[in-house]
Amino acid sequence: MRTAYSVETVRVAERELMARLPDGALMQRAAAGLAAACAELLGRVYGSRVVLLVGSGDNGGDALYAGARLARRGAGVVAVLLAPERTHSGGLAALRRAGGTVVRAEEDAAGESVRRADLVVDGIVGIGGKGGLRPDAAPLAEAVGESRAAVVAVDLPSGIEADTGEVRGAAVRADLTVTFGTHKPGLLVDPAREYAGSVRLVDIGLSLPGEAELEALQHADVAALLPVPGAESDKYRRGVVGIVAGSARYPGAAVLAVAGALRGGAGAVRYVGPAGDAVIARFPETLVSSGPPERAGRVQAWVVGPGVGEDADAVAGVLKADVPVLVDADGLRLADRDVVRERTAPTLLTPHAGEAAALLGVSRDEVEGARLASVRELAGRYGATVLLKGSTTLVASPEGGAVRVNSTGTSWLATAGSGDVLSGLTGSLLAAGLGALDAGSVGAYLHGLAGRFAADGAPAGAQDVADAVRAAWRDVMDG
Repeated sequence: MRTAYSVETVRVAERELMARLPDGALMQRAAAGLAAACAELLGRVYGSRVVLLVGSGDNGGDALYAGARLARRGAGVVAVLLAPERTHSGGLAALRRAGGTVVRAEEDAAGESVRRADLVVDGIVGIGGKGGLRPDAAPLAEAVGESRAAVVAVDLPSGIEADTGEVRGAAVRADLTVTFGTHKPGLLVDPAREYAGSVRLVDIGLSLPGEAELEALQHADVAALLPVPGAESDKYRRGVVGIVAGSARYPGAAVLAVAGALRGGAGAVRYVGPAGDAVIARFPETLVSSGPPERAGRVQAWVVGPGVGEDADAVAGVLKADVPVLVDADGLRLADRDVVRERTAPTLLTPHAGEAAALLGVSRDEVEGARLASVRELAGRYGATVLLKGSTTLVASPEGGAVRVNSTGTSWLATAGSGDVLSGLTGSLLAAGLGALDAGSVGAYLHGLAGRFAADGAPAGAQDVADAVRAAWRDVMDG
């Protein structure tokens, strides 16, 4: 599992480690890892043109020491100083001894050094930066964006906010971010994640206390959570998931939600709603009834909402059930919010940004610009686990703790019906016995992986994604 820690936690850990190490040793560890990553990206160091964008903090020092290492290997290294009087003195001396040259930012105001570079190392702002780049640094970021140079960010791209993933102004876009000790939340959460490029973690020996801010499941974590039937299992012991979805106008939503549910690990799927004929025609193994949900028979979890239109009674009936309930799509609009808050059984809400904005009473732009804060606010306000869909899917528990982040998906998943498949898949995991946080996290992981397999670099429909869930499941179990 990948974890990300807050700025304050990282700083505490760094202070504790520096107290045990010789002066400057921690920065040298970081610089060594940074220089190695830069050399690998360059391929051929000797004769290459490297520009360091150097601010006043430790990131600037890391960049200077790494630049000195590259200069000793034959690179032509230029350091552009944004705060000459506050530049890290040891790093600056090391660069000069290695043959590097130094210019003030105002002497390179047009970014000519950047435009001629093969590699730009962004050491402008550290993990404490807020509110985007200052006016004196913004032109350099613009020059970086216009150049053909490869861009490496030191710890995180300058201008993004480390703890929140927000981007509140000009920021550097990197091809590679070399981060030290642990991931920072902004490297894993959009919109900041888009600025980070690939991320490489360099171990510098930090011992991180306390709870992580973010967790990102990996194959091994998901494999350990997937439900596997035992020798004594039958369809009821494996769990039964109920699906309330579809309408006369949107029968396909029912078919797609059932498709996801049948591949999610539960032993049986009960469908309740007006699209029973369409469901049976595609999946004859489904247990179909016309409703209401209360009379459908025993289920271990419900999914309600995809394509139900205006059937508020069906949504209300499901929310009365004393089993886990996943609410999606139309269900999010129709659900009585007081009833959601008062439920004692687990509730999982699965909005996209627009639906989340409606639930919070804010604009969609506000949600998309502050996804981490939004998912936490939703979970706390509604007393429910919340899966906020997007290019990075976030899953937050109402009890707080680490937010789960998932990025296994592909942009091809932005297709009609994809969310219906996710709802069915995740609801099936709930019925099979996973808690709401785990079901949401595992469902998002498998769904994203299935999207990659289905698309394989070309357009794919929601049914293709559902069909690829089994391949994703096998891939996870095979490690």
